[in-house]
Amino acid sequence: MTEIIRALIVDDERYARDELKHLLSGYPSIQVIGEADSGEGAIMKSIKDQPDVVFLDVEMPKMNGMEAAKSLLELKKSPLIVFATAYPEFAAEAFRYEAIDYLLKPYDEEQLKDTIDRIQKKFFVSSAIETTNTLGKLAVEDEGEITYIVPTDIYYIYREEKVSRIITKTGTFDVKTPLKDLEKRLAPYSFFRIHKSYLVNLNHVSKLTPWFNGAYHLELRDMEETLAVSRNYVKALRQALEL
Repeated sequence: MTEIIRALIVDDERYARDELKHLLSGYPSIQVIGEADSGEGAIMKSIKDQPDVVFLDVEMPKMNGMEAAKSLLELKKSPLIVFATAYPEFAAEAFRYEAIDYLLKPYDEEQLKDTIDRIQKKFFVSSAIETTNTLGKLAVEDEGEITYIVPTDIYYIYREEKVSRIITKTGTFDVKTPLKDLEKRLAPYSFFRIHKSYLVNLNHVSKLTPWFNGAYHLELRDMEETLAVSRNYVKALRQALEL
């Protein structure tokens, strides 16, 4: 069964709506079901069409994006919200409205990809669990020899050029499998994306330390090196880690 995420684009500028719609057309899992040019329009269309996610411009006349988001969250079927803004200072306020992410204008394709990955993870975790190897081990093949890695033994995985490096208690393993595919397979085992190129096992996290510009450093038990947590992932990471 094809899994589709229904999206609503809200922006008072037609060009901005067209640009985002074009970028989203590159993601088969995202179906744009409508557009609105105001906060009021966003609420009316959300009530009528019940989108799964709303890409919501912050700076709009009359009712701005923040005000619209507050009303959207009160709906019986409230959508995920992704704020769009040309002003990064709105980022902190955006998360007060439980936004899953925010995008800076002009749109950056890499940032949009990270956002779509986060949305898909929110919707498709159950699918990832169903397709995970039932033995609970990750198979790594090297020159015909297959090594089976227990997910709990993995500290983190990072992507370098065309190779995904798996750092474990017993050593490092290189695989060609893309990081996003490993993320799906390991979803039931508490792995979390902390950067577009890094996936970490939350069970080994021991400390988060503020760094600069909203980013953090992450420490893992039994490891001396620290990993950088992108500011786009900090809030979601804290929610995943804390009771």
